[in-house]
Amino acid sequence: MPPKKQVVEEKIQLGRPGNNLKIGVVGLPNVGKSTFFNAITSSSVPAENYPFCTIEPEESRVAVPDERLDWLFTLYTSKKVPAYLTIIDIAGLVKGAAEGQGLGNAFLSHISAVDGIFHVVRAFVDPDVVHVNDEVDPVSDLETIHNELRLKDTAMLNKYIDANARNIERMGSGGTVDDKKRKEEFAIVTKIRDWVVAGNDVRKGNWTNREVDVINAQPLLTSKPVTYLANVSEKDYIRKKNKFLPVIKKWIDENNPGDKLIPFSGVFETALAALSVAGGEAAAVAKFLEEKGAASAFPKIITLGYDQLNLMHFFTAGEVEVRAWTCRKGVKMTEAARCIHNDIADSLIQVDVMKFDDLKTAGSEAELKAAGKLHIRGKDAIIEDGDIVYFRSGMGRAKK
Repeated sequence: MPPKKQVVEEKIQLGRPGNNLKIGVVGLPNVGKSTFFNAITSSSVPAENYPFCTIEPEESRVAVPDERLDWLFTLYTSKKVPAYLTIIDIAGLVKGAAEGQGLGNAFLSHISAVDGIFHVVRAFVDPDVVHVNDEVDPVSDLETIHNELRLKDTAMLNKYIDANARNIERMGSGGTVDDKKRKEEFAIVTKIRDWVVAGNDVRKGNWTNREVDVINAQPLLTSKPVTYLANVSEKDYIRKKNKFLPVIKKWIDENNPGDKLIPFSGVFETALAALSVAGGEAAAVAKFLEEKGAASAFPKIITLGYDQLNLMHFFTAGEVEVRAWTCRKGVKMTEAARCIHNDIADSLIQVDVMKFDDLKTAGSEAELKAAGKLHIRGKDAIIEDGDIVYFRSGMGRAKK
């Protein structure tokens, strides 16, 4: 008798499941959060030179750049619809926010509502732009935000522990199935609390699937993926040199190894955005970039933020439109089809799949099919980033 196949448990991801995920812009007051938000989203949120200029969170979305979509658009010459990343501008945090300082409780609740974080840190010196602590010290700023998020998580976890400790103690070593489940959950929450109190972010822990289930049931701030954005002067951005970047990178490597750091210039990006919003022709924008000798950091920032949320996109292409559809990485064809319409997913039979590189090499669908590169996949197959798909369902050839 052949040995039984070992069943590999599918790893559950931290975070809220879904495709409509949001990333929040977080940092101290006056570090350039609203300037960043306005430039990247072409918005007009007030970005004045005083703390707490932003109170209520502002929301907008930006197209996720993808050269593959651009190429498909030239092939099919139809309407182009990109994938989008939703960005939230959140008011600045200050030391003591976890205890309510600087409207801290409200602002921290805004962070709990997003799925990922763009952490903006000030890395420029300008006497005309006030700093909430009267000095530019990126490491101190990083520590402040890091500590406040951990303190809020600690308070939330302690609240759960305090509310349940007595009942768990009364249960003793026996109890019903439900009692055992509650004791297990209590032990997990205690383990998470101890991890955070030790100075760690939840997202950096090596958790089991059961532990991830418990974490995902709590709106823990340090469980969210973080991309660090250093706001440098235009001069430093163009010359690719800034005295603060090495110490910022060192802090990230020591405290949250693996997290990404991207420098940008709020001044540079604002000027570029103003030119684009004003209807500047492509030639004028290109001239501006050539004169500055630099390119926008936003495509890299948007793409990385999208990836940090564990998102990817697949394509549908036809005479009407070429569209990028957002889904979570690792989902099956059925769930990908659900991004388009529930009825397609519920009656899905099979999927025609073209790999982007195969289509680009072939030059057309007809040539790709002639080369035997059209793949037929079942509804339980995993969809991959960049797949160009035709969903066949009981509704007919549902989406092209």
